[in-house]
Formats: sequence, structure tokens, C-alpha cells
Amino acid sequence: MVILKSTYKFRAYPSKGQKAILNHQMFLCKELYNHLLEKAKQHFKDTGKTFTKYDMIKWVTKFKKENPEYNEAYSQVLQNVPDRLSKAYKNFFRRAKEKRGGKKIKVGFPRFRNFVSSLTYPQSGFKVEKKKVDLSKIGRINFVGHREIEGDIKTLSIKKTKSGEWYITISVEKEDTIPFKNGKEAIGIDLGLKEYATLSDDTRIPNPRISNKSIGKLKTIQRRLSNKKKGSKNRRKAKIKLARISEHIARQRDDFLHKTSHRLVNSYSLIAYEGLKITNMVKNHNLARQITDASWGSFTQYLCYKAESAGCRVVGVNPRNTTRTCSRCGNIQDIGLSERTYLCQKCGLKIDRDLNAAINILTTAGHAGSNASGDIVRPRFEANVVESGTILGGLR
Repeated sequence: MVILKSTYKFRAYPSKGQKAILNHQMFLCKELYNHLLEKAKQHFKDTGKTFTKYDMIKWVTKFKKENPEYNEAYSQVLQNVPDRLSKAYKNFFRRAKEKRGGKKIKVGFPRFRNFVSSLTYPQSGFKVEKKKVDLSKIGRINFVGHREIEGDIKTLSIKKTKSGEWYITISVEKEDTIPFKNGKEAIGIDLGLKEYATLSDDTRIPNPRISNKSIGKLKTIQRRLSNKKKGSKNRRKAKIKLARISEHIARQRDDFLHKTSHRLVNSYSLIAYEGLKITNMVKNHNLARQITDASWGSFTQYLCYKAESAGCRVVGVNPRNTTRTCSRCGNIQDIGLSERTYLCQKCGLKIDRDLNAAINILTTAGHAGSNASGDIVRPRFEANVVESGTILGGLR
């Protein structure tokens, strides 16, 4: 039996008193994290050995007895702090190993925190009802239950955004269902900037260019923020205003990605896409903002995790030569980025370059083998993540 893990996110509305309690408990978690990091560094300095997660948990139990003010927070919430620091250390050692292997990345040793913006209940201390959640030592908090929670609830987190909004995230586990096929057509997708996506059946998904609609307002707020005196009340207000605009753009983008991916997985039985190296692509400073705004990585991730429940299959293929290859005869020739029409010098085929690439992507997926970079039978294993995204258009 295979167990699937999924996450639900809901907007929460704690009362004024509850916000004060939540902020105080986050402050306690921040202080505990910093004390723990200092202890771990000192332990390594004295013994030359790593302060393990088990050692951290034992130390936290002793620390709470010596500092009774920490009893104001639920015990499981405080026990989650060693888990966070332990993961930070693991990521540090992983990055150090990758850098020794030649990867150009910053290692980033765990740093002291200025704030903690979330509380996590890893096992207990919470009770979820239809539109309310009871949190130990906080009380009953209302949230917008816009969909049913399916599965066994395992963990719950409550988070405060930079703009002061609150969200509850619930992680669940449930048994995997037997996959089925919806019996619809197969499709190849060429992702781009002029059109967000071109499908091999010549369907075009327009690029909503979400950030373009708010970039002027965003720049104005950023300029105003830079002119405010550091530490002033006006600067704090400007930071909140900037955060609200940024979060609004992110929600718009995410809305577009979710709705578009939902339509696609319900319209086709197989979707083939390019396994793009987005990290390398954003090094082009002329296109970096547009590529980041497009959020292709999040889009393909959404396709993958939505596909199985819709009876669809998602395949990532190697993007090499998908634009340069003739979809009729297989001839490979160079084509400039500004050229929007592919004209084959061998067979004379004249076709839109994006449509030609989409057809080649589907053909490559049909011959999945040496060319396929990820023949995804269970889409949830796909992991080509970037940012999140949103809507203003649809399939046309």
C-alpha cells in the first residue's frame, strides 16, 4: 500500500488577543532557536562533535525547566525547534558536499534568526473542525474552509506573512488510489514567453504577464520605502504595503497556474513537456524577470501532482534540439531566437516555431528512452520547482 502526502492551505482570522499570543510564542521559538544554535556551536567547539537532534531535544527539555516562561508555548511547538535547526544543519552539510563536488553554490552555515513567522504542531495540540481549529494555549481560530480535507491529519502549522495575514497549513496522509486513464488525446507543450504555452494541437495559452500589470506600482512603493527613515513607523507601513502588493501578485500568478494545469490534465491523457534548466536560463539578465514571472517550474509541478487523479500521465523530455528539429523530416538546423517561423531547408516545411517544438516534444515522449528525461508514471515524484504563479486568461 502506497501512502500519499498532501497539504491544504487556508486563510485564518485570529482575534486581536490571539494574534498577541501567537506573536509572543513565535518570539519564544525565535529565542529558543538562537539559544540552541549557540549551544550547538559551543558543543562542536568543545568536543569536535556535532550536536545531534536527540541532544537538542534533551537540552530543550532541561532548558524549559530552567526557564518557566517557555511553558507559555505548547511543548510540541517548542520540540519542533530542534527539528528546524537539525534540518538547517543537514542542508548545510549537503551543500558543503555539493560544493566540494564542484557545484557553484553558497554553503550557508545556519545563522541566528531575527524572527520566526510560523508555529508547527507536529503531532498533537490541535483539533480541526469544519471552519475552526483549536490550538493548545491559543484558543479557537476561524479559517476559510473552502474545500474538504481528505485523509488523516498529521501536522498543522500557522504562519504570519510579511503583510500581516495569517494562514493555516494542514498536512495529511491518505492511501493511494489505483491510477486510471481518461482515454483522451496526448499532447506536447512548448513553454515560452510570447505565448505562455503552445500545444501540439495548435492550442495557444496566452501569457498573462502578471507582474507587468503591477510593476509600476511596485517600483513606486519601493522608491518610497527607500526614502523612509530606518526604524520609523512610516517605513514599517511602507514595508507592509509593499508586502501586500507582492503577495497579491503571487496569488494572481498561482491562480493562473492552478486553473491552467487543472484544465490541461482534465483535457488530455498524456502531457509531454520540456525539462528546462530554469536556473541556467535566468542567468540571461534580459529575460530573467520574464522567466521568473512565468514560473514554468511551478506549472510543471502542478501538472504532475494533479495528473494522476485526472487519469492523465505527465512526461518530462530532454529539450535539446526540440526547436531546431523539423517535425516532418527530422532535419536539424539552426534558428535564431527572433525567428518565429521554422522553414525546413530539407523538406520545405513552413510552421510556427513553437508549434514545431511542441510536436517534437510529443514525438520524443512517444519514444521515451534515451531522449526522455523523466518518464513519469507517478507524477507526484516530479520535482522541477521554481516559484508560484496566477490567472487572467485560459485555454483558447
